[in-house]
Amino acid sequence: MLSLTQFRPKHLSYALSLAFSAFAASQMLATAHAAQDSAATETLSIERIFASPALSGPGIRALKVSPAGDRVTFLRGKEDDQSQLDLWEYHIKDKALRLLVDSKALVPDAGELSDEEKARRERQRIAQFNGIVEYRWSKDGNFLLFPLAGDIYLYRLNPKAGQDQVQRVTHTEAFETDPQVAPDGQSVAYIREQNIYFTDLNSGTETQLTSDGKGTLRNGMAEFIAQEEMGRYTGYWWSPDSEHIAFLQVDQTPVPITKRYEIEANDIRIIEQRYPYAGADNVHIKLGIVDTDNGDIRWVNSGQEQDIYLPRVKWLPDSQQLSYQWQSRDQQDLELRLVNLNESGTQALNSRTLVKDESDTWVALHDDLYFFKDSPSFLWSSERDGYRHLYRYDLNSGKASQITAGQWQVDALKSVDEANGWVYFTATADSPTERHLYRQRLDSNKPEHIEKITQAAGTHSVQMDPKGQVYIGTFSSRDQPPQTALYTANGERLTWLVENALNQDHPYQSYLAAHQDTEFGTLKAEDGQTLYYRITKPLGFDASKQYPVYYYVYGGPTAQTVTNRWDRRILFEQYMAQQGFIVFSLDNRGTPGRGVAFQAPAYHALGTVEVADQRSGVQYLRSLPYVDGDRIGMFGWSYGGYLTLMSVLKDPSSYATGVSVAPVTDWRLYDTHYTERYMGKPQDQQQAYDVGNVLNYAKDLEDPLMVIHGMADDNVLFSHTTQLYRQFQDNNILFETMAYPGAKHGISGQQAQTHVYRTIAEYFKRQLQP
Repeated sequence: MLSLTQFRPKHLSYALSLAFSAFAASQMLATAHAAQDSAATETLSIERIFASPALSGPGIRALKVSPAGDRVTFLRGKEDDQSQLDLWEYHIKDKALRLLVDSKALVPDAGELSDEEKARRERQRIAQFNGIVEYRWSKDGNFLLFPLAGDIYLYRLNPKAGQDQVQRVTHTEAFETDPQVAPDGQSVAYIREQNIYFTDLNSGTETQLTSDGKGTLRNGMAEFIAQEEMGRYTGYWWSPDSEHIAFLQVDQTPVPITKRYEIEANDIRIIEQRYPYAGADNVHIKLGIVDTDNGDIRWVNSGQEQDIYLPRVKWLPDSQQLSYQWQSRDQQDLELRLVNLNESGTQALNSRTLVKDESDTWVALHDDLYFFKDSPSFLWSSERDGYRHLYRYDLNSGKASQITAGQWQVDALKSVDEANGWVYFTATADSPTERHLYRQRLDSNKPEHIEKITQAAGTHSVQMDPKGQVYIGTFSSRDQPPQTALYTANGERLTWLVENALNQDHPYQSYLAAHQDTEFGTLKAEDGQTLYYRITKPLGFDASKQYPVYYYVYGGPTAQTVTNRWDRRILFEQYMAQQGFIVFSLDNRGTPGRGVAFQAPAYHALGTVEVADQRSGVQYLRSLPYVDGDRIGMFGWSYGGYLTLMSVLKDPSSYATGVSVAPVTDWRLYDTHYTERYMGKPQDQQQAYDVGNVLNYAKDLEDPLMVIHGMADDNVLFSHTTQLYRQFQDNNILFETMAYPGAKHGISGQQAQTHVYRTIAEYFKRQLQP
């Protein structure tokens, strides 16, 4: 680690103390703490935050209601290793919790993941987990399917005589991924070596459906930007009648090859990765439909194969029509198109456009599409009136009626109860800092009048059964770790799945007395729009004193930080509050959940409007008598790392220091789909790219700064940070850094997470608590 700290005159008040080593500083802090009341409240440590059992309570993932509605299944970490996931069920009638598959017992040594699977898990943000990381129900509810150690397994709920409860479907040296059950429950499809296969579960016969997948050509697999930026992790879809599979064929030949160096502790691997830099060529992509009986493939005529995106594919209930979303490269046009398999004539299938959404900035992708079984119509969400709302379209005439309306956003379509005429969705109707479940009549002529289902103030995430009868609800707030229960559609709780009550048995109980409340508030941006913030005061707060600020930022167009929920950052933020810091965060213009007008200012202006809004946050903090305005330090990761750099470099008078983790430094070095959505192509928007380029401001660094990066990051490449190193060094500017051998973008793993957050915490203590 380089301990190279630079000073400014305004920091002379504490510069002398910074001359002491980190060890001496920590000793002074320890002495001060020891002088407090001997009966002081127990406070958090970095080591305990990342140790087991988890302080947030039992961690369960991938909750699903069985097709029969008689049980809830989920993945759960082991008591002594939260990262090792097993498959569990809660049987509703029996009120019994059961372990279905112990991943370690089934495969004691899972071996090494393939490079493809490692990358896929990194894209899904599950790289820190082992064991059973995903699973699927068969449509008839007879079995569950899951991959483990490169093979495919199924678990039978009620095996017949002579059948094993757990069956291994594949037995190859190759690594099978993305298994999907045919809707009729008779077959299982999967990807092996860039091709699509399926196995008949009755006979055990395996059939290869595609054979040309090799080299740069991939069948049924999601390309890099589909996984990283579109939220799509598969590239194939069974038809409802199990007779066809729609799939995407991706040719990566046009994508430029970049040499990426994966630097391990004792080795350096040179990876030739096809990485679609902004402005460079994308993959060629086309949509095909293969007959599972004879292997015949018909291709869909989408108009072109390059400079387009095909982000979503969905079958209609009749299995004779297939929809897909077509997006222009500039992402200002999004079309929902329809293909009819009964079309005769040429081998290529033509399509017609059902909906076209357009924007002067960008059209955001979504999963809000539902085709009705009982009528030729469908639901679709759109931001055409300035906020995302639901619309019902006639499949034949294209006529639309608005289902929801108001100055708030539909977050996600959850379920449709066709029989009783309800649509269920989560939204921000109460506040952009919360998420609740609502419902609306499908035939309503008052789209602004919706019914709220969930009541407790906070964030409710919902997994609903397809018919809209019951849902799994997970609730959390800044004061309550996640609680999960099964509810009826009208919000009546049927049973707790994980009550997670903060009682004497809860692992967080020892630290509960030191837990600090979070306050929410609003400010005004330069253009008059409302900005939401949250603030947490330090343990033992005394309004007559002044405190340093730990200022957490993300600020990018895809995520909020000012939400009333128990998220993965909260324990570290509580730790910082218990160490004497005020914790502050603000959602700038450009962040989601607030409508088109709130996001639009970021268009062609990344690194500009966010800096201005965060400056407003600093000005507010400095207006508070208990804030030391000269001791405000900013921290951010990924886009937050970028914004930290831009804020410290462009607005040095606002911040005393910053810590930037895994930052983008030059948008020309990031991928096409994300970057061009907000910035356009660099060939067309050179000024926007120059203004948003961290490297152009590196020579202006005045404040102490720490930069942290994983040395095998395949999302924001390590070269972003090494180029920043060079700029600082060429300008004789001192800084601090920490690099993690072998670490990807999330620097995952208990040891790595403990170390990186300890590094961040100790740095802020040295800089802001002399």
